[in-house]
Formats: sequence, structure tokens, C-alpha cells
Amino acid sequence: MQDIEKEFGPTSWSINNKTSIYVVTVLLTIIGLFAYVKLGKEKFPDIVIPRIIVATVYPGTSPTDIENLITRQLEKEIKGVNGVKKISSTSNQDYCIVDVEFKSGVNVQYAKQLIKDAVDKARSELPNDLPTPP
Repeated sequence: MQDIEKEFGPTSWSINNKTSIYVVTVLLTIIGLFAYVKLGKEKFPDIVIPRIIVATVYPGTSPTDIENLITRQLEKEIKGVNGVKKISSTSNQDYCIVDVEFKSGVNVQYAKQLIKDAVDKARSELPNDLPTPP
């Protein structure tokens, strides 16, 4: 049988001219690094989740009483606010926290004012002897 020898030109040239390949590789690496440094990078954008937290302190009260006397009234009024995505609350000994998350795109200052108005509406249903308003 006859040996057929095939040769691919660029591969043979690369093997015969190793120094040229090293120089081209270094040049491409340097050019790539310069391009990377000059490239405008978009940093992680600031993600603002409009959240308002309403905390109420009522010393000497059990978690069940806090929930019945304060948390439910606050949640009831806050649920009526436009743009609310999620409401979660925690009632503990002596205090409760109502966490209100708004839909994205809602102005935080506007959301804060809406929550203040809702809490003001709920004040008439809250106990009169709260040490500080919610």
C-alpha cells in the first residue's frame, strides 16, 4: 500500500514558526486586556425594593393580644393602600412589626406617605395607652 501524507498548511506553518505564534499570542492577549479595560461595563444597578416597616411597642402585652389589638388593625388599613405587593407581620411580646413591600417602580417617599395615612386611619382602633404611636 501506498502511504498518503496529507498536510494542513496553517498547522505545519505554526509548528515550524513557534516564535511567531508566541508573539501573536502575546499581542492578542495585550490587545484583549486593553480592550477589556476600555470597555464600558455596566455595574450591578441599585435595586430599590420599596419597603416600609411599621413598628409598634406596647409593653406588658402578650403576642396574642398584640396581634388582636394592633397588628390586625394596622394590616386591615394597610391592605387598602394602592401598590402594595406583600404584607408580612410579626407579633412578639411587647411589640409588633408590619413589613409592607410595594410593587417595583413605586416612589419610596410616596409609599411612606401612603403608609402614614393608613396608620393614622388605624389609630382610632388601636389602644389609647400606647407609649408611642406606630
